[in-house]
Amino acid sequence: MTLAAGYVLALVLVALVLFAIDAIRVDVVALLLLLALVIPGVLPADKALAGFGSNTIITLASLFILTEGVQRTGLIERIGLRLSSFGGANPRGFVRLLLLAGTSISAFLSNTVTAAVLVPLAIGGARRTNTPASKILMPLAFATILSGGISLISTSTNLVVSGAMPGFGLAPLGFFELAPVGLVLTVVGMLYLFFIAPRLIPDRGDEAATEDPKRRFAAEIVLTPSSKLIGQTLANLRLPEALEIAIVGIRRGSRELLRPRPKERLKEGDELVIEGGAAQILSVKDFEGIDIKTDQRPEISGQEAPATRMVEAMVLPRSRMTDHTLRDLRFQERSGFTVLGIHSANEARNIGNLSRWHFQTGDVVLLQGHVEDIDGTAEEFGLLPLEDRSGHHPRSRKAPLAATIFLVAMVLGATGVLALPIAFLMGAVALVLTRCLQPDEAYAAVDWRILVLIGSMFAFGAAMQESGAASWLAGLVVQHVSPYGPHAVLAAFALLTAVLTQPMSNQAAALLVLPVAIQAAERLGIDARPFAIAVTLAASCSFLTPLEPACLLVWGPGRYRFFDFVRVGGPLTLMCLVLTILLVPVFWPLIPVG
Repeated sequence: MTLAAGYVLALVLVALVLFAIDAIRVDVVALLLLLALVIPGVLPADKALAGFGSNTIITLASLFILTEGVQRTGLIERIGLRLSSFGGANPRGFVRLLLLAGTSISAFLSNTVTAAVLVPLAIGGARRTNTPASKILMPLAFATILSGGISLISTSTNLVVSGAMPGFGLAPLGFFELAPVGLVLTVVGMLYLFFIAPRLIPDRGDEAATEDPKRRFAAEIVLTPSSKLIGQTLANLRLPEALEIAIVGIRRGSRELLRPRPKERLKEGDELVIEGGAAQILSVKDFEGIDIKTDQRPEISGQEAPATRMVEAMVLPRSRMTDHTLRDLRFQERSGFTVLGIHSANEARNIGNLSRWHFQTGDVVLLQGHVEDIDGTAEEFGLLPLEDRSGHHPRSRKAPLAATIFLVAMVLGATGVLALPIAFLMGAVALVLTRCLQPDEAYAAVDWRILVLIGSMFAFGAAMQESGAASWLAGLVVQHVSPYGPHAVLAAFALLTAVLTQPMSNQAAALLVLPVAIQAAERLGIDARPFAIAVTLAASCSFLTPLEPACLLVWGPGRYRFFDFVRVGGPLTLMCLVLTILLVPVFWPLIPVG
């Protein structure tokens, strides 16, 4: 082993420790490792920085933007609301529908984004079906991870390995090349989540399903002629559970029902007074057949649309709004803002009619209007802007367009009509040009930490190759494992990747093991592609710890303990690893080369 190889291997150990203890951000660790390779001259600067200009970086950045476009237009949330409606009060049916939705969506979108959208719906479903949230949230997180082997864009790890493979003389992964094994892993994993995992997951109580402690707003909604809610009784209505709101009153013509009866049937034109969090109130905009009463205006078009924002603002002492109503103030005409909801600072006061509500100091209004007008409005009416809620409101009218752009980009890239980076980049630009996303939102959608991590780890992979560290490690593995056959060597690298991906990011683990696995295949004189495939699939076996982003999202709400993930994720990890080791040689034979 050369001095350079020893130095690189020492950096590997340092990286493993830093990634495991999480004292420094992973992207900063990766940059430090890159500098530690360039400054001593172990790797030339041009090769160290080549990863940042790779096709993988462009593809990933564009994919982040495409995913954001689908999320901002509320497509995933709309699917989740439909599921909440279909699930009814059947706990088992609801959970299975939710898991199927999670694994289906994350086959083509980020599993973290999918989990982030579906977790609130899961908590609402847990409340509705009287099911402990802990029984739903962990399976949901695992379901979104399971489908990582179905398509090239199921997870960024697939894209990263695919981008690195040409550097080792291997063709990039096909769009659905992993699917033969990925589909089996998904199906078997889902059966595990359906029938075995529920017996292993502890009941942590229903605290996660309690009401959101944040402020709740009162709003008024109107049933349009197309609403499917017309004719339903309040007792059978699933809207409150689906959107996590409460119906506190019904206004029908001049008659007002402050305490609606369960058997009361809804009619066209009914005005419902509802209560809920800001995000839940804004979600009503995405429910077909319902309008927010004060928001029944044509959608702003042209250049004004991107400037429309949703903001919470508090009524300050000595505000001109104190003891006045919206109608008295002619608030909408004078400010340009529409009041979507009101939160009363005095819980003893009931909000029955928003336009006739007399404001008091401390009341909070949920406003919609042009961002450039907020400062002037705040100063004129004595309001204190609190929180921008724009990100919670999906541009639902743009959802079909965003979905079409995403599908067209995916088809063009998958069929080879355009190179995948160009197809996705074209889709990202189309989202901005069609105003599904604002330019600032597109830039903000890119997870620059992941791109920095990947670009730096490409350099680390090159250093492993050039220094001879990969060759030395490969020789060590071949020497001790090859007597048991090439299948055993492939199994060793799959196991190593699965172990490393627990404390490290999936991408870093794959890029660290990939050059060593390919060197081992070359030493054995067999095709290296099965080894690259096995490393890719094993890198997504992130079920043992809550460090995977999708698992972190459910850790707190589910009130899980660290060992809960080991107990439930351990059998799933072992199952996926065994299937990977058995099936990869079937679809990618370990044949001799040269």
